[in-house]
Amino acid sequence: MTTHTVMDSPIGRLTLLAEEGALVALLMGEQPDLPRWAACGDRDDTILPALREQLVAYFAGQLREFDVPLSPRGTPFQCAVWSALREVPYGSTCSYADLAAAVGRPTAVRAVGGANGRNPIGIVVPCHRVIGSSGSITGYAGGLDRKRFLLDLESQQRLAF
Repeated sequence: MTTHTVMDSPIGRLTLLAEEGALVALLMGEQPDLPRWAACGDRDDTILPALREQLVAYFAGQLREFDVPLSPRGTPFQCAVWSALREVPYGSTCSYADLAAAVGRPTAVRAVGGANGRNPIGIVVPCHRVIGSSGSITGYAGGLDRKRFLLDLESQQRLAF
């Protein structure tokens, strides 16, 4: 059974969806490329308390890595990309080509970009850390303003640790 909770953050309202105690989605505002979560299930503000605490600590610059059960829904290729994203260190970035190489598919840059854009668990699975080969800040399902905020937050806090 899917349940959800809503929390405020410095980048706006976040909706957390869980099934059987694992996070299946973290939605930021309107994310048109993600599956429609029309049936978010019952609202339960007691779900995923550890994640909510970790998100507060992350936004306060006190947490670099999330430690919560995840259960993203995707194809095997998408799941491989999302797993590789979790290996990109806090405060660092990589290109789509780097990510394609990391999953063993160096010529699949566009497919990696598509999988990155469909990541249902943004922030926790840090797709915001992927930038263009030229160093440019490229698309983000949560919006470019949010991506810039997250990259700035991490680059500032990287120096403070």
